[in-house]
Amino acid sequence: MPGILPVLKGVNTAIGSVVCWISLLMVLLQFSIVILRYVYGISFVFLTEGVLYMHASLFMLGAGYTLLKDEHVRVDIFYAKLSDRGRSITNICGALFFLIPSSIVIFWVSFPSVRNSWKIFEGAISVGGIPASFLLKTLIPLFCVTLIIEAIANVIEESARLKSK
Repeated sequence: MPGILPVLKGVNTAIGSVVCWISLLMVLLQFSIVILRYVYGISFVFLTEGVLYMHASLFMLGAGYTLLKDEHVRVDIFYAKLSDRGRSITNICGALFFLIPSSIVIFWVSFPSVRNSWKIFEGAISVGGIPASFLLKTLIPLFCVTLIIEAIANVIEESARLKSK
């Protein structure tokens, strides 16, 4: 089973590399929008929606990478005081009883909406916007998949850590 660990972690590492560039593009696009609006007095809805699409991509696709790097938000009331063994057990239980089941539920509930959106190639959110709402909705199941992949990798890694001690 440890042979699959680099593959699982590699998925979110690759996605994290792409998302990092999306954040740079988002900042540059937002800067361009501000310049166009306040210097030249023009604005385009599709550019503003472009920032929204990138922002959604950044957070939805970056969640698995954030978990990979252990940079997610954690309430450290008890966790910080636990031993390494206690932290490993907490991480395994959190992944198996909370993260994976909730990700599966979100995937299951969102999938019909995403499927229907793809069937009709759902258009723009606003008039003059990007005619690809179906792509934005696709981020929801992708978010779940990246989290499940990383949760499985964490369970494997923490289990190996427990066995080695």
